[in-house]
Amino acid sequence: MAVVIPFENPHAASIERLTALVAPDMERVNATILARTGSDVTMIPEVANHLISSGGKRLRPMLTLAMAKIAGYQGDGHLKLAAAVEFMHTATLLHDDVVDESDMRRGKPAARMVWGNEASVLVGDFLLGQAFKMMVEVGSLHCLDILSTAAAVIAEGEVMQLGAAKNTATNEDEYLSVIRAKTAELFAAACEVGPALAVKEKSVQAACRSYGMNLGIAFQLVDDALDYGGTSAKLGKNVGDDFREGKITLPIVLSYRRGSDSERAFWNRTLSEGDIRDGDLDEAIAVMKKHHAIEDTIGRARHYGAIATDALALMPNSEMKTALEETVAFCIARAH
Repeated sequence: MAVVIPFENPHAASIERLTALVAPDMERVNATILARTGSDVTMIPEVANHLISSGGKRLRPMLTLAMAKIAGYQGDGHLKLAAAVEFMHTATLLHDDVVDESDMRRGKPAARMVWGNEASVLVGDFLLGQAFKMMVEVGSLHCLDILSTAAAVIAEGEVMQLGAAKNTATNEDEYLSVIRAKTAELFAAACEVGPALAVKEKSVQAACRSYGMNLGIAFQLVDDALDYGGTSAKLGKNVGDDFREGKITLPIVLSYRRGSDSERAFWNRTLSEGDIRDGDLDEAIAVMKKHHAIEDTIGRARHYGAIATDALALMPNSEMKTALEETVAFCIARAH
């Protein structure tokens, strides 16, 4: 069973303009990524490239390049920072799949299924080390501060999520705190380092950070909805993985709050106790539909997307600004 999620203004929902505008810089970033995954230890490039070359959109490093450009940065330090951002993201995915015991990532077996949990964790650590090495090479203490703080916050978010796992008493504010740390913080940092490198005034840096933070929240909320209302092809993983892993996401939080005693008993049995039976995923989706939990999750995503777009209002009109506005629409309309 799937849920059709309607989206507004799908025509502007594209990252094609952003991709085209940063393409020359992105080519150099990709070359840096390939060079920095090199190691005499054969397994390191094998594991790293399994994920890095698996068709991710590279949205976070593209945002770093875009914000550096919009801030008028003239050097090439943003290239290493963009590569560092991608390495941080890849490392968190490698670690996430171990923690979540995920079998699939971007439509193919997760690295841990091919090389094991130990290799996935250690190669993730290698990539984080390379990321910090590139930050140091750029020579900006401010940028190093932004990205190293983000690394710590992301780890905090992971631990917060562990604490919330299988806990049906989690409320919406608690859940939003998790995704702010776990997902949105890297978007925020990716968007902030460009203007920080260009030494733009604090108001510009704050606006870019706000764009990234709110885009990141919207991005994750759409992911949450897609796990119950998408398709495996679009997700790159199995529909219902969050449910099977006992993850408490916003559609669950809303359904639990709005549900009857018998529906809450269903969520406690399946998520808290891990007693999932045949037909339970369909039942979960049916309860979510009844309480409008998936469409309201998308509604929340639109709200944060609007805040992201408003954060760009201070910027002068340009093709890059339009591209960043379209990126918000794209992130929300991924299930259309």
